[in-house]
Amino acid sequence: MKKKTLLQSSSFVTLFASLVCIAIGLLFGFLVLLLLGGDKAYSDGFKQILLGGFYMMPSGIGKEIVTAAPLIMCGLSVAFAFKTGLFNIGAAGQYTLGAFGALYCAIVLQWPWYLCLLAAMLFGAIWGALPGIFKAYLNINEVITAIMFNWIGLYMVNDIMYGKGKSPMYDLASTKTYSLRKAAPQAMIPSLGMSELFGKLQSVTIAIFIAIFFAIVVYIILNKTAFGYELRACGFNKNAARYAGINEKRNIILAMMISGALAGVGAGLYYLSTVAEWNPQVSTALPAMGFNGISTALLACSNPIGTIFSSLFISYITVGGTK
Repeated sequence: MKKKTLLQSSSFVTLFASLVCIAIGLLFGFLVLLLLGGDKAYSDGFKQILLGGFYMMPSGIGKEIVTAAPLIMCGLSVAFAFKTGLFNIGAAGQYTLGAFGALYCAIVLQWPWYLCLLAAMLFGAIWGALPGIFKAYLNINEVITAIMFNWIGLYMVNDIMYGKGKSPMYDLASTKTYSLRKAAPQAMIPSLGMSELFGKLQSVTIAIFIAIFFAIVVYIILNKTAFGYELRACGFNKNAARYAGINEKRNIILAMMISGALAGVGAGLYYLSTVAEWNPQVSTALPAMGFNGISTALLACSNPIGTIFSSLFISYITVGGTK
């Protein structure tokens, strides 16, 4: 049997396809800007996108790192579901519940950051398991139930956080949840000197390393363990998996639960890094981070390690394009 060359390997083909998609996307964006903005499109818009965080050193790179950490987690959430034959479009709702779990444990219970992060994981896992249960036992498409639970989760969290202006989490002065720097400094993810490297941007923390750690763990689970093999087998063909003695119902629920947990951790990394406070009074739109995870996972071809690089790239052009 003839051995495949590097250019014929599936890994190279996947990487090449992603790079081609990036190139086509950038070219299309440039042409649109050129048609709408004329000659100034490059100097005023597209040039900043290409420069990304380098346009404003060193804080711009810090902003990329801050944005990439939760994006990696949301990308992992969607990619994990894809690998198991499911479409987790509910990452936004699971992210929302994760934010609530992290902030509640931080502001109200005064827990340390690592326990708040575990709470975010638990809340996201519970919200992810619900569409999985409907899929496993009632054969209801997870896309439909996940979309519905997105909105249920958003308005439920907003009502609890706002509490008619009397919630212990809601700050009337700022119309947002209380700032962790004032209300719960023990719940802030430590920087360990990273903020000093990026223009003293205080939101730059070890969150990026935590996200990378999760990506490596997910890769090992999916590709190096019997449990991951069972999950992927159910994704390829649940009937064949059942015939082989695999409990497909349990694996569907577990897959959605793990997927939700990853999205919940993403919210915890974002809000416990004090990037922003949740505004329950006006947050009537689902967090974009959950939906951005879909494009991250697709660009990475659902490869857990690939989501690290696709997240960094999307964060790069986002920071450059929003200056």
